[in-house]
Amino acid sequence: MAGYEFDKVAAERPVQFIEELCRHPDELGGVPQKISLIEWQKDRVLRPLFGWRRPDGRLRYRRAGIFVPKKNRKSSLMSQLAQYMITCHAPAQDVFLAANDRLQARTMYRMVRQSVEASPTLSKLLEVVDSRSIIRNRETGKEIRCLSSDSWRNEGLNGSVILDEIHSFKTSDLVDALIYATRGTANGLVISISTAGDSRNGVGWRWWSDCQLVIADPKTNPTFYGLIYAADPDDDFGDPKVWRKANPSMGVAFPEDEFAADYQDAKTDPRKFSRWLRYSLNVWEQSDNRWFANPDDWAACAREPSEPVEGRPCWIGVDLASNLDITSVCFAWKEPDGSYYLRWRHYVPEQTVPEREKKDNIPYSTWIRGGWLTVTEGARLDHQRIAADLIEFAERHAVQVVGIDPWNAGLIASLLQAAGIEVQAITQRTGTLNAPSKLLEGMVVARTLRHSGDPVAAWAANHVAVYEDTTGSIKPDKQKSTEKIDPIVAAVNALAVASTSSDDATDWNLIQL
Repeated sequence: MAGYEFDKVAAERPVQFIEELCRHPDELGGVPQKISLIEWQKDRVLRPLFGWRRPDGRLRYRRAGIFVPKKNRKSSLMSQLAQYMITCHAPAQDVFLAANDRLQARTMYRMVRQSVEASPTLSKLLEVVDSRSIIRNRETGKEIRCLSSDSWRNEGLNGSVILDEIHSFKTSDLVDALIYATRGTANGLVISISTAGDSRNGVGWRWWSDCQLVIADPKTNPTFYGLIYAADPDDDFGDPKVWRKANPSMGVAFPEDEFAADYQDAKTDPRKFSRWLRYSLNVWEQSDNRWFANPDDWAACAREPSEPVEGRPCWIGVDLASNLDITSVCFAWKEPDGSYYLRWRHYVPEQTVPEREKKDNIPYSTWIRGGWLTVTEGARLDHQRIAADLIEFAERHAVQVVGIDPWNAGLIASLLQAAGIEVQAITQRTGTLNAPSKLLEGMVVARTLRHSGDPVAAWAANHVAVYEDTTGSIKPDKQKSTEKIDPIVAAVNALAVASTSSDDATDWNLIQL
């Protein structure tokens, strides 16, 4: 570009420094290993950043945004770059390792420290002050220091900055402050290296957008360097060519067959696949907690049971909402292949229909006309009407057990028990709901579930979110869901009493005690 010159000697300095002086902290046979940079690290990061110069010799680039999927050795490259900048970058300056939180910042520092300690040359030049998470140049006094957005004080800072995983920064406060705090540093450089994120409202997306802008036309911001390795949204995510396009270190940092195995595993779970797209192909996935991310999976399960349900054992799940909104009842029949056929009934108080339709644009009237939604009189849900309908249903079908959330269910449970129907309380915790939730999830993804094509249930399935605890146990999450999910919760309750997980259900009488 006009106005800038490429200095080949300056471009080679960081490459030579890293490959000759830096060491890999992992020891093989007791001997620290030299670094062998990958071609993209040399040609697309180090040489452009330090080779392009202004007429007065200063660095052309003041900011750099680098987005690469995980496991492509981007963090180790930043660790090595920090060592170069604290020793050879002119003029001498501090280097700040900035992260979203203290743990992440400490992880960055530890990677640099281990590399320094493994290098016979750098361990003599650089002093590790582990108690303060500082690495100091003994000759110049300049330091590598950690900063995090949850505990930063940046007044008077001067130097260069390496931002780790900028997509995770909750606010731009630290990032903006560091950019302006280091503006007066000659040859100061702010580098962000990150994977794609899950929110397009934050600072990470803004840097990604800046990268796209300068990649398309460098003249829009000549002092910003952008580099993105990623799959395009319309790519075939299962194509190995796309994998290699998005992962410049494939075949060096990790083998392609392991990547392929991760892809096959990710396809079994919508949440896994969303994470796989972000971390492995650098595709921005909008924050989306929906349980069934692909609505086609749910729609494909709308089909008749394999044989008539009359006379077959039936299990019922009930989810009672507040008295002012939808309550759902789900009926489950086990199929010969081990899957289930589901059918629903939904109830809503008459006086809530107009407001919900007007305020939230929910097609209650359409559902009512179609016979999918039953209206009860008044402004509050008629629990006696629901109990009466279930008792009448049990007179014509082989009802085994009714599973119900014990919250606010005393009247219905008492009426059902008085009619001789067994009731089990399904407490709404992951210990109880994990097995039936995963059963439902597996059937939907595999499209082995059969259901009646109920539009109210489809509406709920489209926005139901899932809660996952630290052990991987799951359950439907009403708080994270954007609308009512009672049809899905009723289905999980039905499967809880219909499947082997019914052993986890608590007897209703014990709850009463």
